[in-house]
Amino acid sequence: MKRKLVATMLACIAAAPHAYAAEPETCQTPSFSDVGWTDISATTATASTVLKALGYAPETQILSVAVTFESLKQGDTDVFLGNWMPLQEPIQKPLVDAGDIEVVRPNLEGALIGFAVPKTTFDAGLKTYADIAKFKDKLDGKIYGIESGSSANTTILKAISDNTFDLSKFELVESSEQGMLAQVERAINGGKDILFFGWRPHPMNVRYEMEYLTDGKDMFGPNDGAATVLTDTRKGLSAECPNLGKFLSNLAFTVEAEDKMMAYVLDDGLEPAAAAERWLKENPAALDGWLDGVTTFTGEPALPAAKKALGL
Repeated sequence: MKRKLVATMLACIAAAPHAYAAEPETCQTPSFSDVGWTDISATTATASTVLKALGYAPETQILSVAVTFESLKQGDTDVFLGNWMPLQEPIQKPLVDAGDIEVVRPNLEGALIGFAVPKTTFDAGLKTYADIAKFKDKLDGKIYGIESGSSANTTILKAISDNTFDLSKFELVESSEQGMLAQVERAINGGKDILFFGWRPHPMNVRYEMEYLTDGKDMFGPNDGAATVLTDTRKGLSAECPNLGKFLSNLAFTVEAEDKMMAYVLDDGLEPAAAAERWLKENPAALDGWLDGVTTFTGEPALPAAKKALGL
């Protein structure tokens, strides 16, 4: 009788889709890096909101891209949802090849990065990267970028240094994402020309009449800056924390979803956590895929627990 009971219990455990060994307590407080870009702030907040609903206590630090990768290498940061490729390949690839960090999966396909201009500037003839130098005076010899130390700015500075597309006489104006976009808005409202670093997903693509330049000779990557965003973790995270690893292996977004989340932050003034909660309440079906095969931290089925905690 005992043998039969044990066999039945083992069979149930083997058949259970949520049968994970208990994770160490250290897995309960995963640390995320947020590099201060609205898209990464939004996705990080969304992941954190779901994990909190599962009994985790995630922590987020605002770090630069360079510090993020070093922190992942040192094991001080667990998760980074903002590895834009191929833009960040020069800093990411050596760490991956050395086994210092791990790539979980792409969490966003269909992204785009590159130089952008107001539509009026585009219609006036600034359509390709080769056209930039001809518009130097109208652009006041400036290119507007994001924060110092970002891979985007590094790429732009190298182009200036190498005189790629005759950019040697241009100056890169480094700023925060919000600071750059404030400058873009002032220029557009004033009917002036401006050259800036743009990307999607981002509400800027809806908010402003803007166009991306073409024929960039892969300056920001193949296909004029077509990009994929990856989820990276410190070495060994998924092995040590299999339930957290399963969640991260499920987690993926769409351009449209991120546009909406980011609009809640930038246009409606919500904090990233509030924007994440609002988006999840409007799109509860996203949890079905994200929580497939995932449990709460204490081992209960994740989906009903998350829906209850989020009021869905």
